Amino acid sequence: MHFDVLTLFPDIFRGPLDESILKRAQEKGLLSIALHNIRDYAIDKHHITDDAPYGGGGGMVMKPEPLFAAVETITAEEPDAPVILLTPQGRLFTQAVAAELARHSHIVLICGRYEGVDERVRQHLVTDEISIGDYVLTGGELAAMVVIDAVARLLPGVLGDPGATLEDSHAQGLLEGPHYTRPAVFRGWEVPEILCSGNHAAVARWRREQALRRTLERRPDLLARAELTSEDRESLERLAAESPGDDK
Repeated sequence: MHFDVLTLFPDIFRGPLDESILKRAQEKGLLSIALHNIRDYAIDKHHITDDAPYGGGGGMVMKPEPLFAAVETITAEEPDAPVILLTPQGRLFTQAVAAELARHSHIVLICGRYEGVDERVRQHLVTDEISIGDYVLTGGELAAMVVIDAVARLLPGVLGDPGATLEDSHAQGLLEGPHYTRPAVFRGWEVPEILCSGNHAAVARWRREQALRRTLERRPDLLARAELTSEDRESLERLAAESPGDDK
């Protein structure tokens, strides 16, 4: 997969994209990321990329000319590539959206700034708008990193364990249950006995129930759209009858 990222501050991406899983994915040729400074596409000698809003008001608005020029140049050989604007007004980014984007081979991300972009960019240039949450950031750069990271994890070969993404929180509509590792006893707190039993079927049932419990306690709203079996529903009825916070 290839990402083209349009930003006024490309240096913000140095570091996060050059470490850990994203670094290894790029070294393996599974992922490539190109950063484009929007100022390089400005047509005036001062490389101006924003201006005061028509009608007055505070703040500045990103101009359409540099953004159109950048996207049209980048997508000249692949005009059907999704062009996504990172904005608080976009659709909410979820694991399902990440999986949807992972099916593409080329994605263009536009990082908004200031008061936003000229409306003609929304109407005639971008094909999608995404928000990573109901809050406002200084710019779209951090949101772009979130999108790249979440999508990259879903690409074949990026993670060491091919099945890891299937068990992540939100992958199946539920939060992930608790994890433990050595030592078996730490400060008097013991690892649940079932995890040391060697009974893989029992462990799988325990983990599923813990995922249901955690989702019920922390994000019950997710249960309305999760894919639940009849056994899951029976477990939820029993868990709901228990006292909150009882995780035995």
